[in-house]
Amino acid sequence: MQRTPPDILPVDWPIEQAEPSWPTEQALDRATRVLIAGGLVAIPTETVYGLAAVALDSMAVQKIFAAKGRPQTNPLIVHVADVAMARSLAGDWPAAAETICELLWPGPITVVVPRAAIVPDVVTAGGSTVALRCPEHRLTRRLIAKLGVPLAAPSANRSLGLSPTTAGHVAESLGNRVDLILDGGPCRHGIESTVVDCTTTPPRILRLGPIHRDQLEKVLGQSVVITSFHGEGTPSQIASGAVARSPGMLVRHYAPRTPLQLSTCSAQCIARLVQSGKRVGWLTFQDEKSQLTALAASPSVIILPMPLDPDVFASQLYATLHAIDQRQLDMIVVDMPPATDAWGAIRDRLTRASIGPQEKDSRSHDSSTTHTNAFEETA
Repeated sequence: MQRTPPDILPVDWPIEQAEPSWPTEQALDRATRVLIAGGLVAIPTETVYGLAAVALDSMAVQKIFAAKGRPQTNPLIVHVADVAMARSLAGDWPAAAETICELLWPGPITVVVPRAAIVPDVVTAGGSTVALRCPEHRLTRRLIAKLGVPLAAPSANRSLGLSPTTAGHVAESLGNRVDLILDGGPCRHGIESTVVDCTTTPPRILRLGPIHRDQLEKVLGQSVVITSFHGEGTPSQIASGAVARSPGMLVRHYAPRTPLQLSTCSAQCIARLVQSGKRVGWLTFQDEKSQLTALAASPSVIILPMPLDPDVFASQLYATLHAIDQRQLDMIVVDMPPATDAWGAIRDRLTRASIGPQEKDSRSHDSSTTHTNAFEETA
C-alpha cells in the first residue's frame, strides 16, 4: 500500500514568549504520539533537521537506517533534554564531557562517552561508546522532555546526500519515509554539530562543526586533537564492515546530486568548463570584478556570491547547494575556503562532497582537481 506524504506542521516559539503557542504545543503533542508509537519524526535543531526515533526503541531506530539507506556501521547521535538524561545513557562520565556539558550545552556540540547497557546496539553500531547532544533548539528540548526519553536523530535526509536545513529539504529527500515533519524554519547554524571524543587524552574532535578547536581548547583548558579532517593531512578511512567511532566520518558525504569541485583558481576552471559546453554553478566569495563580470555574461554560468564570514557561510551553505542542485547543471564549482580553524568545518564538508564514489577508497587527493559524485540513492 502506497503511503501518503507526511504532514508538515509549523512550530514556532518566539524568543520573547515564555511558552509556545497552543498550535505549536498541539504539534509537539502529535509528534510525541507518533514517536511513542515507534514512528519517525523530522525535527528542527539549530544545526540541521534530524530524523528522530525513540533512542531506547531498537525497532524504531532501525527504521531510521531503512529510511536513510544508512550503513549499519555508522552510529547515531542521541539527543537529550538535559545533562541528567545524558548521564543516564553513559557507562562513565569523563571530566572533559562534564566540562563541555556544563559550559557549552545546550548547543551544537556532541560528546562521545562510554555507553551504558541501556543504549541499544543499533544506536551505537555495536560500539562501546555513545554520542550525546543536548540541542540548543528549545522546541526540540521540549519535545524530548515531553517524551521523557532520548531521541536518536541523524540528519533527516538520504544517506551521503546534502543535509536538510529546512522542512522542505526533508520532504524532498525523504518523502513518505518519514511519518511527520515539524517545521521550525531554517536552521541557524546550518551545519552539523562538532563531535568530541571525551574518552581519549587529549580529547579528540571526530567531526568539525560550529564549535571550533580554539573555542573548545579555551573551555577545556588543554589541547585538542583533530582527526578525520580532509583539509589537514590524510583522511581516516572507514574500512568495509568496520564500525565508525562517530557519525560524520565517512569519506564521501554531504554531496549534492550535481558533481562538485573545489578549486583554488575557480575563474579559470569555470572558463574551461564553459568552453567545453558545460553549465556551471559557482559559489564564490571573490571580489575580482573583471573575472566575475566576464563569467556573469555567459548564460552557462550561475554565480552565487557567498559571505566572507565563516559562520554566515556555514548557515547558508546547504541551502545554497540544495537550490543550485535543482538547476540541472553539469558542475558546481566552489572557491576553496581559507585553511583556518574558523573555516575548518566548511572545508571538511565541501571536501567530502567533492569526492566521487570511485574515489572514496583513495587515501588522499588534490582538492584543486575535479571530483565527481553520482548520487547513488533515490530520494
